[in-house]
Amino acid sequence: MPLSEANLNIMTNFMHYGTGVFEGIRGNWNSEKKEIFLFCLKEHYERLYKGCQVLNINLPYTVDDMCRITVETVEKCGFEEDIYIRPVAYKSSEVLGVRLHDLECDFMVFAFPWGRYLDTDSARACVSSWRFPGEVPRAKLTGLYVTNALAKTEAVERGFDEAIMLTSDGYVAEGSGENIFMVSDGGERFR
Repeated sequence: MPLSEANLNIMTNFMHYGTGVFEGIRGNWNSEKKEIFLFCLKEHYERLYKGCQVLNINLPYTVDDMCRITVETVEKCGFEEDIYIRPVAYKSSEVLGVRLHDLECDFMVFAFPWGRYLDTDSARACVSSWRFPGEVPRAKLTGLYVTNALAKTEAVERGFDEAIMLTSDGYVAEGSGENIFMVSDGGERFR
């Protein structure tokens, strides 16, 4: 369905408590082959599936089902440019109350045109005062990303393009919206 027709009820549990798991998948348009290539589709869904286990989200779909649904969605959209795909598994019950048990679950995926994440070839980054949360299992849980939003806004308000988030121990964790790789002497050394 068109994005303008996709709606959730304001009582949906995951909107209030961050009880969802998401991925961000890039699709790169190849104009010579007239085809969109999806980056590590299965790996993204394997990680989403593991995150679902953390939040007790039981979906009726396998990893292969979600890959198929995504490919079908991208084909139906018909974009001939770089895209971003956002799958979300979430607690869909229209009920308030902090919990993970006795709630229905659902899955959605949408795609839209989106070029580069940062509109620069050389990003200026700062170390954020916001720390990457280490008290929960490593998964892309929707509720955790408020810390990333705080870090990104802090960086922009200080005149930078991006924030580098540290763990509570002071080690580099990630950027607000991307992984960080350090290249030294021409080769990858740290992740």
